Amino acid sequence: MFAALTGAGLSAAAGLNAYVPFLLVALIARFTDVITLPSSFDWIESPWAIGGATLLLVAEVVLDKIPAVDSLNDIVGTAVRPTIGGVVAAATASAGTLDNSGFMADNPWISAIGGGLIAAVVHAGKASARPVINTASLGMGAPFVSTAEDIGSVGLSLVAIFIPVLVIVGLALLAYLMWRMIRRVRRFARKRRDSEALA
Repeated sequence: MFAALTGAGLSAAAGLNAYVPFLLVALIARFTDVITLPSSFDWIESPWAIGGATLLLVAEVVLDKIPAVDSLNDIVGTAVRPTIGGVVAAATASAGTLDNSGFMADNPWISAIGGGLIAAVVHAGKASARPVINTASLGMGAPFVSTAEDIGSVGLSLVAIFIPVLVIVGLALLAYLMWRMIRRVRRFARKRRDSEALA
């Protein structure tokens, strides 16, 4: 149960920023006993995986703050975020220190698919709202929204790892915020269409 919540929370966090949950899982697994990854996922805590994820995280944090570039980054993220979401969900669902579920250890594909779907839904909300936010704010909103997404990804990842029962609250809050953002985006698009029709 807790491992499933951890996987769901990490997947949702990957939908916001793929490299935050991956790097946190890698570092915590490598340097603590909080997460013991199964042998098939040992590569996550290897120095090359940690180094690569660190470089990619720095690039993501910088590129995602630049209007227009953030949309190109989201196009790349369409493949990356669900993949990473699936990987961290599968790795943590079968981690020995979480639930130690033999079924999940034997069937990591179940968590991988579920995690990929969760990350894809969160990513789709983020990627579809970003261009409208950039247009409405003349690009000034990109750094603020991106920073909020990064903080949300870190917070949700930490909650998923250390207090998985609160993942339900985190996912509900994320769903509510995405719903509000989508409503605002639609309202803005409608107003824009109306003003263009009058012009």
